Amino acid sequence: VQNALSSLLTSASYDHVYRPQCVHRLDYATEGVLLIGKHAQAIADLCQQFEMRSIRKSYFAVCAGDVPVEGRIEKPLDGLDAISLFERIHSLVSPKYGRLNLLRIVPQTGRRHQIRKHLEAIGHPILGDKIYGTPLTKQFGKGLYLFSQSITFRHPITGELQTIEASLTKKYRRLFPDLINP
Repeated sequence: VQNALSSLLTSASYDHVYRPQCVHRLDYATEGVLLIGKHAQAIADLCQQFEMRSIRKSYFAVCAGDVPVEGRIEKPLDGLDAISLFERIHSLVSPKYGRLNLLRIVPQTGRRHQIRKHLEAIGHPILGDKIYGTPLTKQFGKGLYLFSQSITFRHPITGELQTIEASLTKKYRRLFPDLINP
């Protein structure tokens, strides 16, 4: 994504930055919302918001098994506190997996692979996760079933609260065809 940004934006659309920059990261296989800064001042402001933990993100993930309706996962990662909140949005019976669940996850901290590690820690790894999945869940479908659904932040210029959202892609809608915008 980082390499494609400079070709997608003309030099007239940004200033004081060699290239537009992503201000946070998503795992390679994660789909959805990604926040990008075009101006040096905006990038610095957004990075500061991440440091202060004032930016809120929410994700969708698909996992198998009997997942509680909601929960809190507190498991340190890399020696640092890490907290993820989750709620089950939709669930359906699966002959192979028992149940398939669509979860909304709101990380309270931002650690590397936090959602993937946390769901694996409670025995419900994300489907298609080649690193933290089980032999059964690793082979599911097309890629990782983790989706960056929304990000809420203060606009670095206007100061207004902004929320950017993305709709689930076809691979999620195929699994949960009766799902109406979660």
